[in-house]
Amino acid sequence: MAKLSEAAKEYEAPITKNIADLKEVNTDLELEDRTGKDKDGNEFKYKVVVIEKEDYRVPRSVLGNLKAILEKKPDLKRFAVSKQGTGMNTKYTVIPLD
Repeated sequence: MAKLSEAAKEYEAPITKNIADLKEVNTDLELEDRTGKDKDGNEFKYKVVVIEKEDYRVPRSVLGNLKAILEKKPDLKRFAVSKQGTGMNTKYTVIPLD
């Protein structure tokens, strides 16, 4: 059994990255649901893809953009996501790669 001080030194807070941090994304990745709390303690739900044991958040706008692209190009296998802005003013652009 580890001491509290040892566990604290080794502790790393879980970090959720953003899908825009990836160079490219495969459309066949599994989407998973997560739950978090905002700064006011209100619970919210979000979606992630897991790559090499790391969570990458997938904003709803990315899913909406990808849906529109897949309607025109159902065989799309890879895409990238461009991110502009910060906070509530963040905009995402899905860029097909195939």
